[in-house]
Amino acid sequence: MRIVAGRHKGRRLRTPAGAGTRPTADRVREALFSILGSVEGMRVLDLYAGSGALGLEALSRGAEAATFVDSARPALTAIRDNLDATGEEGEVVAADALSWLRTVSGRDPRFDLVFCDPPYDAAARVAERLGELLPGVASPQALIVTESSKRNPLLLDLPLADERTYGDTRIAIHRGG
Repeated sequence: MRIVAGRHKGRRLRTPAGAGTRPTADRVREALFSILGSVEGMRVLDLYAGSGALGLEALSRGAEAATFVDSARPALTAIRDNLDATGEEGEVVAADALSWLRTVSGRDPRFDLVFCDPPYDAAARVAERLGELLPGVASPQALIVTESSKRNPLLLDLPLADERTYGDTRIAIHRGG
């Protein structure tokens, strides 16, 4: 897995060991960032970050700051290693995504771009809470990008701006602010 574009284009990323993490494929990231356009100067949140590929891709493309949230130790190690390898800085938070969202909701600064990629089998279980909590961390013009299985989609009760499928992967872009 590599960073697709920007100042770290081609840089290989470390992925967490084991089957617990499913990194976003390079071609899906490339398509997603084509849809999003410029992320220059944005504050990015990468929830269920895994390897941190989405947040790192945003940083490579000029995002101002990124926060990575994951509860799995192998994922946190991979994120830190990937930040070190690229020379980027980011806040790495060891926490359950829903618990962390509850504690930071309503605080500033808020995020301009939120990536939310929970385990595919958890989509139905976390959808309602994510739909309630994500607007509390989003800036007024924020985009919230979810990744899920097209067979078990992560359906948020937020305005849907775009939706695409790539193989079994469903990408949905919501307006969250």
